[in-house]
Order: sequence, then structure tokens, then C-alpha cells
Amino acid sequence: MHLKAIVCQVFTREFEHILARSPHSVDLEIIPMGLHSLGVEMRPHLQERIDAADPLGYDAILLGYALCGRGTEGLRARRTQLILPRAHDCIGVLMGDRHRYADYFENHPGVYYRSPGWVEFQTPDLKLQPAFPSQKTALGEQSTLEEFIAKYGEDNGRYLYEQFSSFRRNYTGLTYISTGIPHDDACRTRARAEAEKENWDFEEVRGSLTLLDRLVNGPWDAADFLIVQPGQTIRANLSDSIVDAQ
Repeated sequence: MHLKAIVCQVFTREFEHILARSPHSVDLEIIPMGLHSLGVEMRPHLQERIDAADPLGYDAILLGYALCGRGTEGLRARRTQLILPRAHDCIGVLMGDRHRYADYFENHPGVYYRSPGWVEFQTPDLKLQPAFPSQKTALGEQSTLEEFIAKYGEDNGRYLYEQFSSFRRNYTGLTYISTGIPHDDACRTRARAEAEKENWDFEEVRGSLTLLDRLVNGPWDAADFLIVQPGQTIRANLSDSIVDAQ
């Protein structure tokens, strides 16, 4: 099969590992993690990449994303089918099963998550980079104190930085999802250091490449993947299936 994969940067190393062993011809396009800072406004950027790939004769366009805060809702298949894993976010994908993630989340409230991609593709101060040169990154959780001061002045900047940063006090732990890629050891060390800096408990769980491997190599069973046929759009739902097509 000749496939196009449009993939969030968080999955870069995992995709490289899978593609090196895949029997299919896959054109990989990595989208910087900073796209997530746009929230639902990430949709037109992804649609642009889908539309660019559509006329090129691929058998399918693979989306290395989940629902992602509804950032993928509304994406439309033109002439080429879209394939999307059924998961709320990348954590569920990296754990290999949305049900496993739901169980872990239920029993581990107040936990921050990291993975090799989350660690490797952020700057040292953990700030995501903009996905496109024209992207305006809103000030918020990922912004530095200096950026707040530069935009709002000394007093207001410090106050706003404190407000945006205060949510971290509600967390008590950091869970690192190990996916077994070559960068795992270095990324684990950085994740542990972040936990120590925040006085959070550190835990490691074994991730799984099952969903990502099946996204590339199949089978695309309806239980774990949404197949969006030409003319259909992705729609979020409140059921266990997370997304459907209309």
C-alpha cells in the first residue's frame, strides 16, 4: 500500500521505528507539537495538509493524532480515506489502549504525563515551539515569566504568570510512558528530573506501540480505528468509541 502519514511530533521516534519495519510505502510528514497550543484552531492547519496529500493517489491518509481536545473534529476526507485511532489524546495512544489509559487515569488522579516525544521535542524550559512561522502562540501554561512581563509589565506579568502556573500545584505525580525507543533512557532521566524539581512522585509505565503499529500496518478494525470515507467528516461523540464519521 502507498500511504501518507500526517503525524504529531510527539510520535516521531515511535513512527520511525515502525516505518523501518513496515512492508508499506509510507510518506511521513511530522507536524510540530506546538500546533496543540491552538486548541480547536489546529483543525484548519491539519485540513490543509490533508488536502495537499489528497490528489497524490494514496490508498489512505493516516492521522497520527487522537481527538486532541476536539482539534481533529471536523476534519474532512476528500477523495482519500482518513484513518484515525480511537483515543482522546496521545497518552491513550501511547498506552496502546484507551481503556487501559482510562483505568490508569481513574486510579492516578493529579498525575502529569510525559513520553519520549513530550520530553525530546520541547525546549529546556518545556515550552512548545510554534507549529508554523505565522503561528501566534498564546501566553499560558507553556509561557515563561519573562514573556509575561514583556507583554504585560512587571507587576501584571508576575501576577498572570502565577495564575497560569498555579495549576501545577494540583499535581502530585509524574508518570513517564516508556515506549522502548532508543531515546528512552535519556528521556526517562529528564522526566525524573522534572518530577524531582516539582516535588512530584515519579512512576514509569510500559507503553505500547500496538495502536501506532496497526495504524501503519493494519488491520483497521472498527473497535480501535475510525475510517473516514471520502465526503465524510470526523465527529466527536460521548460514547466509548470517542469519534465517528458523518
